[in-house]
Amino acid sequence: MNVAPVGPQPTNLTCPSCRASIMTRVEHKSTTKTHVIALLLCLFLCWPCVCVPYCMDSCRNADHYCPSCNTYLGTYQK
Repeated sequence: MNVAPVGPQPTNLTCPSCRASIMTRVEHKSTTKTHVIALLLCLFLCWPCVCVPYCMDSCRNADHYCPSCNTYLGTYQK
């Protein structure tokens, strides 16, 4: 359920669950893309850099939640 377009950064919107005007709380989660990038780094002998995709927000999804009621509001996938 995506109530509003969300981006990689916190977004101002009205929570559909608690009706509060909020700034979303963002949690970045690793995805298959993150694991594939790490695997490619390992295969190309860049094993010291394998942890980099797990530290970069651009390689992970941004899940948005309401800070008041913890309702899931949407995901930004790059």
